Amino acid sequence: MKLLTANELLRGDVLWWNGSGWSLSIDDAVAVEDGEALIARETPAERVCDLALIDADKVDGRWRPMKIRERIRSFGPTVRADLAREGQDWH
Repeated sequence: MKLLTANELLRGDVLWWNGSGWSLSIDDAVAVEDGEALIARETPAERVCDLALIDADKVDGRWRPMKIRERIRSFGPTVRADLAREGQDWH
């Protein structure tokens, strides 16, 4: 499955497409069927930049990005768990 992710333009936060807008939590993300069309339709200059489609699977009801880079973007640092977003874990 594919998820659409981006960075918030002003603060750099990692964002996830939730079907109608952007969320800070990967748990709110929805799989996208036609991600290329969605990227073309969005207007990145207004709020987001670096739109990307990533591969992810559902594991125990939660999204798990396939690549380690995207897991770190999703769940926070690997060496300082105290800096991760509340309710998220890196594994």
